[in-house]
Amino acid sequence: MRIVSIKGTNMALTDAIKSRIESKSVALGKLTKDFDPASELRVEVGKSTKHHAKGPYFRAEFQITVPGNDLRAVVEEENLYHAIGQARDQVRRQLKDYKNKLKDRTQRGVRPGKE
Repeated sequence: MRIVSIKGTNMALTDAIKSRIESKSVALGKLTKDFDPASELRVEVGKSTKHHAKGPYFRAEFQITVPGNDLRAVVEEENLYHAIGQARDQVRRQLKDYKNKLKDRTQRGVRPGKE
């Protein structure tokens, strides 16, 4: 899996944020080994507004492109690092479901009487 872009919206993108994103995407890389080199990851993190000081205003968006599908998760949280973790978990679940769907489709046999 290749990280195509890491984008920061309404905030500076620090090295700590970039390293957190890269460390969280390792688990996604393990799940996309079957799709390499076609799988791409785009991450956007930032603040949803410039003037709020409370509430879920940190936003993390993970978008992963695999052959035949685009998987996307958007999470808004009070803590940026929690938002990154939850978005990664959502994309990971979607990726597992997609792989199981492909596996079931290839392992499905011929229906009885339809030979």
